[in-house]
Amino acid sequence: MYSIVIPVFNEAQTIPELIRRLKPVMDTLGEAASGTAEVIFVDDASSDETFGILSQAHKADARFKAIRFSRNFGHQIAITAGMDHSSGDAIILMDGDLQDPPELIPRFIEEWKKGFEVVYAVKRNRKEFFLKRYAFALFYRLLHSVSTIHIPMDAGNFSLLDKRVLGVLRKMPERNRYISGMRAWAGFRQTGIEFDREARFAGKPQMSLTRLVNLALDGIFSFSKAPLRLGIYVGLMSALLAFIGTAWVIYAKIFTDRAIIGWASVMLAITFLGGMILVTIGIIGEYIGRIFDEVKQRPLYIVGDRVGVDSARN
Repeated sequence: MYSIVIPVFNEAQTIPELIRRLKPVMDTLGEAASGTAEVIFVDDASSDETFGILSQAHKADARFKAIRFSRNFGHQIAITAGMDHSSGDAIILMDGDLQDPPELIPRFIEEWKKGFEVVYAVKRNRKEFFLKRYAFALFYRLLHSVSTIHIPMDAGNFSLLDKRVLGVLRKMPERNRYISGMRAWAGFRQTGIEFDREARFAGKPQMSLTRLVNLALDGIFSFSKAPLRLGIYVGLMSALLAFIGTAWVIYAKIFTDRAIIGWASVMLAITFLGGMILVTIGIIGEYIGRIFDEVKQRPLYIVGDRVGVDSARN
């Protein structure tokens, strides 16, 4: 069985077309036997008719299932909930805005049958606003350079996971989740497939700039200690500059007739060091905040409604 996990939020305009394109793909999987594939939609507490449309889709075709959160918990948590409720030997993760083409799923499965336990999609081109494209490119390259593990560049959530990999991810309880990094951390045999990412089928992007920034921070802070080391590097550089400045002042005082005017330089030094201290404290605060989230041990999500889906398979 194949489980296709799709997080959605206010995608009432897109879901009918998504289901229409998913059906022929599902019919071709395996031997096209009944029960070969299931689709688990995770509604992140949409304010439109998303869950009603999903409920009607389940009545028409039992392979389409859905759960609805009691409130909005976020995109990465929605993916986690879908994985928790899936039962397939292979789990396909994809977004619900049709930027991830369902027609690519058979290629994932071909690679999986060759023995790869993780097959991820690599974005070759993106049909989005150019500033957003550059921001994503910068983020992937920054994460790639500072991460303690190898996280493929331009590889998002669109992927296939073997159930062995899913078992590992289910044992990872962190609250601030970055699924692509967790997938890379798990290891196993992995391969990538390039594709051209389409524009949204309908509506506006549901991931706001703030959420995208928070996701980027989750990726960097969860898989890198480089921000913490930044304070050490800045401190060493400041000490070196202070030593050079002190040596110059002593030299000028003893060996020259120059008047040493210190007000401007003192203010610049105080401002620079004060700013860097606040930045370092902020970075430490980000890590402490994540520790605080972990020790509370609250549930990752709460399911409010479900259609065709049993309880989580943890």
